[in-house]
Amino acid sequence: MAYTVTRPCTLLPSGMQFGKCLQARDMAYCPYSRFPVGAAVLTADGTIITGCNVENASYGLTVCAERTAVQRAVAEGHRHFRAIAVTCDIKDRFVGPCGACRQVLMEFASDWTVYLTKPDGSYKETSLSELLPLAFTPGHLTQH
Repeated sequence: MAYTVTRPCTLLPSGMQFGKCLQARDMAYCPYSRFPVGAAVLTADGTIITGCNVENASYGLTVCAERTAVQRAVAEGHRHFRAIAVTCDIKDRFVGPCGACRQVLMEFASDWTVYLTKPDGSYKETSLSELLPLAFTPGHLTQH
C-alpha cells in the first residue's frame, strides 16, 4: 500500500492540511535532542488535532508528538481516527513514529492511514498495520 509523492503538497489525500503538522512541529519543546516533531491526527468526524514532542530532563518522561496528538484528541472526546501525519526537520528521508507511538495508535485501530512527511511537503503514505505488523491489540486481552 505504501507509496511516495515527491512533489511538495499542501493538502494530503485525506484532506488533511500539511501545514498543521509544520505548525505543531514549530511548537515542539526539545531543548535536549533539538529534534522537533509535529503530528496531526484526523478524527472520524473530520476534526484535525495536533501535537508536538515535549521533552523532559528526565528523558523517560518525554512525550512524542504522535502521543501528544492522540492524548489531546481523547481528552476532547474523540475515539475514532482516520489518519495521522508526522513531520520533523529531516529533509533527505521519511521518518516514522517510534515503536511506543505505533503501539498507542494501535490501541484505537489498525487501519490508520499514516503520512510520513518531509518539511518540503513531500510525503510517503503507508498504514499503521504496515508499520506495526503482528501487533498486540486490545482484542488480545479478550482472548485469554
